[in-house]
Amino acid sequence: MTILEHFSLKNYNTFGIDSIARYFVEIVSIEELRDILSNKEYTRKILLGGGSNMLLTDSIDALFIHVNIKGKHIISESNDTVQIQIMAGENWHDMVMWTIENGFGGLENMSLIPGNTGTAPIQNIGAYGVELKDCFVSCNAIRIEDQKLITLTKEDCEFGYRDSYFKNEGKDKYVITSVTFSLIKENHTINAKYGSIEEQLKNDCVTNPTIKDISNAVIAIRQSKLPDPKVLGNSGSFFKNPIVSKEIFDTFIAKNPQAPYYKISELEYKIPAGWLIEQCGFKGKRFGDAGVHKNQALVLVNYNNATGKDILDLAKKIIEEVKHQFQITISPEVNLIK
Repeated sequence: MTILEHFSLKNYNTFGIDSIARYFVEIVSIEELRDILSNKEYTRKILLGGGSNMLLTDSIDALFIHVNIKGKHIISESNDTVQIQIMAGENWHDMVMWTIENGFGGLENMSLIPGNTGTAPIQNIGAYGVELKDCFVSCNAIRIEDQKLITLTKEDCEFGYRDSYFKNEGKDKYVITSVTFSLIKENHTINAKYGSIEEQLKNDCVTNPTIKDISNAVIAIRQSKLPDPKVLGNSGSFFKNPIVSKEIFDTFIAKNPQAPYYKISELEYKIPAGWLIEQCGFKGKRFGDAGVHKNQALVLVNYNNATGKDILDLAKKIIEEVKHQFQITISPEVNLIK
């Protein structure tokens, strides 16, 4: 375990922001993680997984801890279900492909989401009608204050829409080291009703889809809409879809009857943030090296040498204009690191 100084994080965040970390260390075991967390020499420590859900807004005087613990294990199974434990450093998409190759269903709608498995519960990642919590059993985590390894259940994690205990009361208190999922081995439940999946399956001439077909459809849709971070720096969806009260929704839809929406309950509605941003004229717009992607208004991009501040300034501009036009507040899905 070697601690590096004045380390560029350009290759460790999917925005490709060339932020300089005062210190950087990669850890590959729970023992190394315990050692570095207990080290009192570094007063500020920032955890780094796949770097896909963060915006580095400046060079940062802190120790960045890159959690790169690997491993995939089947821990129990029956005729119908299987429980798998995935270590924090495993790439999310590669892990999903592994489950599909083994015939384990449940995560296929979340194919091609960038990032690592260890950070996925923090955000309660989701796509195309499925969220991480739907298959989640528990996670193991190091409690930072005493370096004790504990297990948090699904109830402990308090999952919400792109939200969890780890973003609220548990913020900066734990480092997730592994995640356990319960998946289906036989008679897979196919979820093809959300977004463009049915249309993509029709284009693929698939009438009786398997979990692999669903994964292929999701990958095709995401690749058509979302830029590859290796080619064009981005963090996927930058903004959360706002969830509004029935009162706010009724006022909004009366003025915008053509707007898409999803009814969550009798009291709450979800409005696509991408539609709001597109209506404000930002889709495909470029502001220096920061911009809004031409195919998906939810995605902010780094065309070459944008700084974190450039991206953040654009995000603020978008938030202000959406609020001005629609009286709805949208908020970032990514974590802002200052």
